[in-house]
Amino acid sequence: MPETIAQIVAAHRAGTMSPADTVARCYARIKAQADPAMFISLRDEADAVAEARALKDTMLPLYGVPVAVKDNIDVAGLATTAACQVYAYTPKQDATVVAKLRAAGAIVIGKTNLDQFATGLVGVRSPYGVPRNAMNADLVPGGSSSGSAVAVASSIVPLSLGTDTAGSGRVPAGLNNIVGLKPSLGLFSTYGVVPACRTLDCVSIFTLTVDDAWTALSVMAGTDDKDPYSRARPLSNPGATPSSVKLGVPSKGQRLFFGDRVFEASYDAALKRLAKLGCTITEIDIEPFYETARLLYEGPWVAERTITVQSLLASDPDAIHPVTREIILSGLRPTAIDAFKAFYKLEELRRVSEHTFRAIDALALPTAPTAYTVEQVLADPIQLNSRLGTYTNFVNLLDLCGLALPAAINDRVPFGITLLAPGGEDARLAEIGRVFHADTKLPLGALQEPQPEEAAE
Repeated sequence: MPETIAQIVAAHRAGTMSPADTVARCYARIKAQADPAMFISLRDEADAVAEARALKDTMLPLYGVPVAVKDNIDVAGLATTAACQVYAYTPKQDATVVAKLRAAGAIVIGKTNLDQFATGLVGVRSPYGVPRNAMNADLVPGGSSSGSAVAVASSIVPLSLGTDTAGSGRVPAGLNNIVGLKPSLGLFSTYGVVPACRTLDCVSIFTLTVDDAWTALSVMAGTDDKDPYSRARPLSNPGATPSSVKLGVPSKGQRLFFGDRVFEASYDAALKRLAKLGCTITEIDIEPFYETARLLYEGPWVAERTITVQSLLASDPDAIHPVTREIILSGLRPTAIDAFKAFYKLEELRRVSEHTFRAIDALALPTAPTAYTVEQVLADPIQLNSRLGTYTNFVNLLDLCGLALPAAINDRVPFGITLLAPGGEDARLAEIGRVFHADTKLPLGALQEPQPEEAAE
């Protein structure tokens, strides 16, 4: 059965499967999966099938491709809850990114679960339940884009949208053996997206392959007058084979795995694979990046999260998940003086980052330093969540683009790496990422399906 975007579109154009059949298959798989926490809401199946049947232009890049949308992104006619029913509203129009996907032939089937108000990297902070990790039900699914990642890894849909402020589009990808693309800031419009940190928010993409992620990026990219944070960013097409790539990695004494020897060994193996593929591996001082990461939650940016739910905090604080509420309340503490001190410090760290990237093309880091079970995270929700953001929290503060890639599977526990580069270098990461992912020969998501042969060419 066709599973990737490329395979599905090819089957639709060849007439071996119709868009209506593909959409119906999604709903059948949702029923078979029997995970009530994956989606918060679904479109009526008959409506989605009818929309698919009505498609006429077979050359649309996403002709009949089903897509799931994180429930902090607006889809006309479906409630946007941000995983908080009291906050919910029903938008009359699609978010810009959703409108672009639909114009390209995609069919939205539903809204996926998330850590409430996109605050968390674990996927357990939702009153709608915990989506089951597609690889290992004991593990957290990762967050905050939990349902979106699980939906792709389980092959419910070949494409889903998440958001990424501190790693929410990368950590769930790493923990579910799929690709997570976090674009350069402003490359995708955030109009119609519930803000987490508005100055840092990105819509992100989950797919089974890098090529599929790039197809979606090509559709979604572009400036939007309705989004003041939208930017005109250069966008070239990825080349077939990367050349003369210099990758920065932390020095061995700076690598953090919190005692996880398996992840540490998997990272070493991934770096050896990259070197075998022709990349030059260079150790760098990662501490300035760690210092930047600490600014995100220890600095004033957490106040941006407070803005979104300020009225709800005043009127019905108990409607907010207790861990989320604790984090958001901390946003009331920073002063304007604290903010400016943090802004000054961030500018210093940005100069250090720019200096680092003069010597390398990209960073190659673990997506997450370890994996935790749901039971572990529920017992220690703040510290373990923080650890999962070790290699992700600094990225948007420094305006980097990112591509999370599957790298290994050890006893049903997936390990991934993330490539990071300065904003505007999205295509460069795709060039490296597609070759690396193909070389791993890992199966697609939680399926036993091999990667398509064209990815390895």
